[in-house]
Amino acid sequence: MKLAERLARLGTETAFAVSAEANAWAAQGNRVFPFHLGDLNLKTPANVVEAAFRAIERGKTGYCPNGGIPELREALAADVNAARGTAYTADSVSIQPGGKPTIGKLILALVDPGDEVLYPNPGFPIYESQIEFHDGRALPYGFQEGDTNFQLDLDAIRESLTPRTKLLIYNDLQNPTAAESSDEEREEIAELARRHDLVVLSDEAYFDIRFGGRSRSIASLPGMQERTVILYTFSKKYAMTGWRLGGAVGPRQIIDMITRMNVNDESCTTHFVQWAGVEALTGDQSGAKEILQTLGQRRDLAVDLLNSIPGVRCFKPNASFYLYPNVTDVLQRKGMDYETFRRAVLHRTGVSFCTRAHFGRPLPGETQKYLRLAYSGIGKADIEEALKRLERFVQE
Repeated sequence: MKLAERLARLGTETAFAVSAEANAWAAQGNRVFPFHLGDLNLKTPANVVEAAFRAIERGKTGYCPNGGIPELREALAADVNAARGTAYTADSVSIQPGGKPTIGKLILALVDPGDEVLYPNPGFPIYESQIEFHDGRALPYGFQEGDTNFQLDLDAIRESLTPRTKLLIYNDLQNPTAAESSDEEREEIAELARRHDLVVLSDEAYFDIRFGGRSRSIASLPGMQERTVILYTFSKKYAMTGWRLGGAVGPRQIIDMITRMNVNDESCTTHFVQWAGVEALTGDQSGAKEILQTLGQRRDLAVDLLNSIPGVRCFKPNASFYLYPNVTDVLQRKGMDYETFRRAVLHRTGVSFCTRAHFGRPLPGETQKYLRLAYSGIGKADIEEALKRLERFVQE
């Protein structure tokens, strides 16, 4: 049997491979401290769960409109507008089974074979996978350490632009670095998009996971609503990772094509899950606030402990639930590469995490070394125990 050649271009989300390795280690009776996967060990708010049960009882278990039930499309447009200062309507929304489908469907809608897509690296590995799988040319741009967080390498973006560049993927409040653009940096991205007639995929999965200040969307800037598609997901704010509920929000011409792809792919997002989404957006928000408060406490503890480890330095980001500590000195002192270090730490301490290598091919000239720790799936007591174990390992 010969499989299609395109499969050679299909990547994966390697954090799941790290998770499988950690689970196998735990199955042997070992204790594991899970920092590897951006899942949450917090419950979906009770009112959201109850709304799903009520919808099932009302018989909302069959097909529904391909682009999503009107009630959810209207609620999502209103929520996005209130938080971002935009003017979307329900027709600007296509409901998706999670956040990921927006990536691939937008690429299919815009990118012909050989067209170029700029994407962040380190970044969510599905960007690179979907670009190349759909015959696009993936052009990475990186980050640099600033005073308080990471900054985009704007020069790399400018230098990569050509007449064949169609799409710029922009993940403000970023995975894995937790980088957040300044107003000036966001304005520069918008100006490049307008000048070069680019569509922007604004991955806003962590827009509402912030502990200080206010999130801003590139779609709210002049001339950007008509050329931006927002990737929205319920996974983070409402601890709904397994519910698979999200949305694409953007220009009607693109959204209509994404909805047509819904017809071909999954027909529709699960009917009763959409009613849970309506409740999440319009109902009591106390559960979401508790999730955010818990994550903020975990962030504070983890940052303090990481920065107390000799050879480790870590920014304290205002948003997302990731930390991206610099461990260059530690790896040099230990004489280890990423995988040797990661596995040694797992087997010696039980602490499981991803490294920079799990978020795209390293760029030419990279010299600094980083880990990515997700604190969304581990409580404060375990964070403290885990990072003390890591410190002992580092100092050996």
